[in-house]
Amino acid sequence: MSAAPQSQLFDVAIVGAGPVGLAAAIACKRAGLSYVVLEKGCVVNAIFDYPTYMTFFTSAPGLEIGGHPFVSPREKPDRQEALLYYRLVTQREGLNVRLYTEVKRVHAAPAGFTLEVEAQDGTPGVVEARRVVVATGYYDHPRMLGIPGEDSPNVSHYYTEAHPFFGLNVTVIGAGSSAADAALDLYRGGAKVTMVVRAPTLKPTLKYWIRPDLENRIAEGSITAHFNSRVVEIHPEHVVVQREDGTTFELPTHFTFALTGYRPDLAFLSGLGLAEHPDGCLVLDEHSQSSVPGLFVVGSAGYAGRVNQVFIENGRLHAAAAVEAIARQLAPQREEAPGAVLSVH
Repeated sequence: MSAAPQSQLFDVAIVGAGPVGLAAAIACKRAGLSYVVLEKGCVVNAIFDYPTYMTFFTSAPGLEIGGHPFVSPREKPDRQEALLYYRLVTQREGLNVRLYTEVKRVHAAPAGFTLEVEAQDGTPGVVEARRVVVATGYYDHPRMLGIPGEDSPNVSHYYTEAHPFFGLNVTVIGAGSSAADAALDLYRGGAKVTMVVRAPTLKPTLKYWIRPDLENRIAEGSITAHFNSRVVEIHPEHVVVQREDGTTFELPTHFTFALTGYRPDLAFLSGLGLAEHPDGCLVLDEHSQSSVPGLFVVGSAGYAGRVNQVFIENGRLHAAAAVEAIARQLAPQREEAPGAVLSVH
């Protein structure tokens, strides 16, 4: 497994090897465009970071890319099945993916763009590309609460599984699907669960099969919920909760999951002068073109204010549309794509 030469000018550099980035790579390959996928972690890194036993809301066909069937024995596949599926697609397509290679900065260049990259060991590098497709998603970047103690070892913005928290007091901050899933799993894993929710009720966007389960657990007292409340401090053995009227109380807590959502982090594009809509969205048209000519932002990365509306099933369509537009733009100067390899750095 060898890396493509750093001096090579690619037609397309794709930032992110999630399902949407992989879909863009497959589209480039089939359009005869030379490309490279740059990924700071592993293949589908965000899915790898999902809760260990998570089940997707989407059925298997909605997760398919490149026309490769996703066969699952259940209606909605789980995390482990998805990891296997995307590994196999990457392998069978022979996609040119550089893993553990982080894009630190993107600059405009005469031929298109120069991307400064850094390998896992800190070695710097440069990638040149005529077009850039950003498919970084948003799950790597939690919305921080900005409260004392948030960076403590007993706090996490990601949920894994219930077993380590058996018999412990656990506070879950948030009321979306991630918080609801975690609260129920922790309860069934033997933790003493308390939810702290800023809103007066659970989020209306909760998965339809999760809402009644959680509402019933709260009603029977198996899970405690404090609505119209927020955590304002986190300590080793308790959190401080503030009610809507401004009064506070201490809630005994061994571990806190702050599951308050995520947001795209596109700081590596800061030098390009990207324009955005009032809600933070970056895409200007149906091809996911940004305000910077030649820079496309596909999937949830381009929808900071509306990430709850973009999923794998429609993000993969963004990738196809973007590559279609790129192929038209580059038609006069298209070169033969390099041999496809899977590069691991």
